[in-house]
Amino acid sequence: MRLLAIAPNWIGDALLAQPLFALLQARHPGAAIDVLAPAWTAPVLARMPEVADVLPTRFEHGRLALSERWRLGRSLRGRYDAAWVLPNSLKSALVPFFAGIPRRVGFVGEQRFGLLNVLHRLDEQRLPLMADRYAQLAVAPGEPVPAPLPQTRLRVDAANRDAALARLGLDASRPVVAFCPGAEYGPAKRWPAEHFAALAGTLAAKGRQVWLFGSAKDQPAADAILAAAPHAGITSLCGRTDLATAIDLLSRAAAVVANDSGLMHVASALGRPLVALYGSSSPAHTPPLDPRARLVWLQPECSPCYARECPLGHFRCMRELRPAQVLAELDSLATVNA
Repeated sequence: MRLLAIAPNWIGDALLAQPLFALLQARHPGAAIDVLAPAWTAPVLARMPEVADVLPTRFEHGRLALSERWRLGRSLRGRYDAAWVLPNSLKSALVPFFAGIPRRVGFVGEQRFGLLNVLHRLDEQRLPLMADRYAQLAVAPGEPVPAPLPQTRLRVDAANRDAALARLGLDASRPVVAFCPGAEYGPAKRWPAEHFAALAGTLAAKGRQVWLFGSAKDQPAADAILAAAPHAGITSLCGRTDLATAIDLLSRAAAVVANDSGLMHVASALGRPLVALYGSSSPAHTPPLDPRARLVWLQPECSPCYARECPLGHFRCMRELRPAQVLAELDSLATVNA
């Protein structure tokens, strides 16, 4: 058998879909699972051992792009026995339909009757976790979600990692604490730069070095941290690596401090000791799947608001989360002080 999955549009959500891929592999031994995904999530999916091939797309976010989806679907005709559509949008179900895939599985939503022919109804109260919702698609409608879920895990390219260490002039002799100060969704998810800087200074005094991870969009946050802690031994990698290389370099971290972001889920899938910081969002919906991760959430009365920027202007959910509290969580992970 050859199976096709239509992946979510975000890096973190793509990683939360990995338990579904593992369940499909277990239920269809020997089947190959290909994933149709936006180009920016493809490097993460390509590192999943369950995924045979990634078909990257470049559909502009939010556009129907009907003719482009029709052409892609027609090019896939006859290749797949079944498809799983993870996003709830109508447009995400079009390619499997145009491809004539006989079995098309997904949730009821956006008038997708006919586009899908195995329909699940989502009970958000019963399944608050995104990973459980995706995993539901592995079983027949109405069946319980398998528990516990398979863990997320990513392959590391050691040769690429070592080449990046040399190319970027990184010192691998001292323990590294990785900071992931960005969050694509918006500033309400980002711990303040001055807090990251204060934590970096404390870690430097303990003999640790800090590497900042993120895309070019995260360079302003990285610059603010560097400016606030010029003597803390911080190296910014924001915008200096592609996503695949960031995965490989994160595998060298003794610990990771991350906002609720795609890189937080990458660190979890790499099995890195992780402190995950929550402000406007909630760990009740999309937590890292590694049970060893420390989740820090002050949860003031206005949180979670899920806003991109603090609607009240005070940003208490992140500003009042002090560096000392995060340091205590890092210390509890033991590996930083090993």
